[in-house]
Amino acid sequence: MLNTLKNRLEQGYRTTKYPNEKIELPSRYRGRPQVNKDAPAEVIAKCADACPQNAIDASRKLIDMGRCVFCGTCERISKGEFISFTQDFEISVSEKQHLLTDGRLPSLAEHSKQHFKKLFGRSLQLRQVSAGGCNACEADLNVLATPFFDLARFGINFVASPRHADGIVVTGPISKNMKTALLQTYEATPSPKVVIAVGSCALTGGPFRGSPEINEGLDGLLPVDLFIPGCPPHPLTNLHALLTFFK
Repeated sequence: MLNTLKNRLEQGYRTTKYPNEKIELPSRYRGRPQVNKDAPAEVIAKCADACPQNAIDASRKLIDMGRCVFCGTCERISKGEFISFTQDFEISVSEKQHLLTDGRLPSLAEHSKQHFKKLFGRSLQLRQVSAGGCNACEADLNVLATPFFDLARFGINFVASPRHADGIVVTGPISKNMKTALLQTYEATPSPKVVIAVGSCALTGGPFRGSPEINEGLDGLLPVDLFIPGCPPHPLTNLHALLTFFK
């Protein structure tokens, strides 16, 4: 016990002060993409052809954050002349159409549903479903329970049973083998309930898009209330989305 108290005093207070204080992420972090619509047409075409996810709409000069895996290929090819990635991690949206962007995003707070805030603002219990994911999105959700992020201080927790949950958080491309389990988990969650899609796989199929073994987008199976893009989304992206949408 004395050693525990000693360690606690030595380590001090480690929990982040976000959202009360802004956090600066490392310069190599790729967050919200910024599109320069005045870039030369040949540069735009080159970026669109090289994108492994076909996330760039060259004709409208937009990028689909739902498909994007934030690999940075477009930024490297254009040397930032067409697309550059900012350090802004607050990139979640409540409507899938808003993921197709030139870098401007609607305020998530303004688009959140007020009855959700009333229902879940003080306590939100979530059941996470890994529907065939690689464990990257799952790991960055799990880390929210660590002392640094301390998700529970906001009244948000992940629970073991959907019957104890207010909603489900889905990661992965939703393989055929996981589809039934996912739908049963959704049905077992009592109403009113919320559905949150996390990561490019859950949003659009991610790198597996086009495969007959997956469902391309959770919204094709269930009514999705919150879309959190990324591959995987940064823990702060998840935290910002949950706090802004429900609190």
